Amino acid sequence: MRALIVVTHLLGIGHLARAAALGRAMARGGHAVTLATGGRPAAVVDMAGIDVVQLPPLHVRGTDFRALFDEDGAVASEALMRARRDRLCDAARRTRPDAVVIELFPFGRRQLAGEFQSLLQELAALRPRPVVLSSIRDVLAPPSTPQKAAFADETLAAHFDGVLVHGDPAVLPLEASWPVSTGLARVLRYTGYIAEAAAPTRSGEGSGDILVSGGGSESSLPILEAALGAARLLPGRRWRLLAGQGLPQSDFAQLGQEAPDNAGVERARPDFPQLLAGAACSVSQAGYNTMLDLVGAAVPAVVVPFERGGEREQAIRAERFASLGLVRIVRECDLTPQALADAVRGALSAGRPQAPAIDVAGAVRSIALVDDMMAERHALDAAWSRLEAVLDRCADEGRIVRFWWRDDDAVAPTPALDRLLALARRLGLPLSLAVIPGQVTPALAQRLADEEGIAVLVHGIAHRNNAAAPAKKQELVAADDATLAALRHGRERLRALFGARALPVLVPPWNRIDPALAARLPEAGFVGLSTFSTRLEERKPGESRAFSRVDTHVDPIDWRGGGGIVRAPAHIAALAGMLENQLAHGLPELGPVGVLTHHLVHDAWIWNFVRALLERLDAHRAVRFEPAGLLFGLT
Repeated sequence: MRALIVVTHLLGIGHLARAAALGRAMARGGHAVTLATGGRPAAVVDMAGIDVVQLPPLHVRGTDFRALFDEDGAVASEALMRARRDRLCDAARRTRPDAVVIELFPFGRRQLAGEFQSLLQELAALRPRPVVLSSIRDVLAPPSTPQKAAFADETLAAHFDGVLVHGDPAVLPLEASWPVSTGLARVLRYTGYIAEAAAPTRSGEGSGDILVSGGGSESSLPILEAALGAARLLPGRRWRLLAGQGLPQSDFAQLGQEAPDNAGVERARPDFPQLLAGAACSVSQAGYNTMLDLVGAAVPAVVVPFERGGEREQAIRAERFASLGLVRIVRECDLTPQALADAVRGALSAGRPQAPAIDVAGAVRSIALVDDMMAERHALDAAWSRLEAVLDRCADEGRIVRFWWRDDDAVAPTPALDRLLALARRLGLPLSLAVIPGQVTPALAQRLADEEGIAVLVHGIAHRNNAAAPAKKQELVAADDATLAALRHGRERLRALFGARALPVLVPPWNRIDPALAARLPEAGFVGLSTFSTRLEERKPGESRAFSRVDTHVDPIDWRGGGGIVRAPAHIAALAGMLENQLAHGLPELGPVGVLTHHLVHDAWIWNFVRALLERLDAHRAVRFEPAGLLFGLT
């Protein structure tokens, strides 16, 4: 497989290190890997076997991730941002990847949304379209507003095939830091932690040291400064301080000048895992890669999670790993030389931690999951192709495929209803709203007053379950006069509210009705009935009936699975199969095929599927969407 990994690290190098570890694992498996990196080059990150594409680098200062700076420290220009977009899209065109893994976006890196959106558009135009996956660590920075979580869901639904979570849900489920919606939960794929093999214990250089590591950014300066003070308080121990390349040279030089005799200061080294394995104790922040190094080395450890600017990611991880007995925590707000020295004494006294069972096979499992998602993408493409093929055959033979669109449970104006109506308006499709007479508000009639192409159908009486357990839910369970009277009253109420757009067509709640009651519906003034069916009715062209039954056949919601979208490939293939079966009968017109939606319970993935399905159908020359009035013989 040809894989493209996209990552931009703005502060430390953790994101780059994790992406590179995944890339190296893919390369070892024989895959061709290109890694497009948009942060500053980091020599300590191993890129063996990876084709690296360096975008014009960006970084941030402090905790303000909104202001982006170029490699010279100037505010990033539009020309630089354009060059980044061009180079990223060129990498996609040149490599023509089978799989694309995008680090952190859309959960983060929203300030780079422009270049990611350009890349996603480029990928969508490739044929075949690659599988596109978001790649995230075990803990995310919690969204500051509900809109940010909604943006992530909408973007994922529109452009991504899944989300690789590089963590162990038994240790830290994503819910610990991010609001996981029902739709998002369905596309999460936990890989386990991506961790390098534990380094062998060594007795050479650095053996027995207190090893203080500062990560790749300048944010570790307070820890390094506190460590020098703690070294003076523990003169019997040798302290080794490793400062990342992101620490300015002036600060690095100052640390060296202030170091006591029992402390040494040097730049970060690629053999850090080996140094850690032989250390007596580790002092560090609580970044993803550092914590996994600590788990692998099983050394006593003190962590100072990065919390400035309201950051919570490292604190959440540190608290969980501390509860497992793996680390001791010193909060940034409590960081002093004395507090750090006391924590180191405590860690040394407690000895080596007993590491619990943590899934660290993330690199290998990520590759397997990418393979699975590629197979799912191929199945989806095959299903769409099958549907296109049967529609093409109909067009070539001069046949028309009739469709209609029904949406259930409308009672009042809502943002979801606005979205539904906007979609119908944009596509220019007739829409039938099944409205509940016992719950409808006059405001709904006012909302629909200026909408064109909207029909109103009678959605039962009050949408109340009258079936005795354990039977499936059903409101219309009896064929008695009282039920008929209630249905007649509901039909008349909708007529009074909505006028001519209210049609005498019954849509039973839960698509179930007592057969004897269905036979008596004309007594209550109804001319039609609509439920849900998995097969198309065989009706001859021009056939007229006093009472019509026109069902729906495509419902994207997985009701049995608790909501969310159904498995799309199987759903689309089933639709194609229904049309193929009807086509075999030689009729000049196929259908009518009903698309059923429920706007009040749609998540981003359902909305996206509905939009894609309706757009594809409406664009085909063999398809004709018809209004309910025509289907039920009322116009």
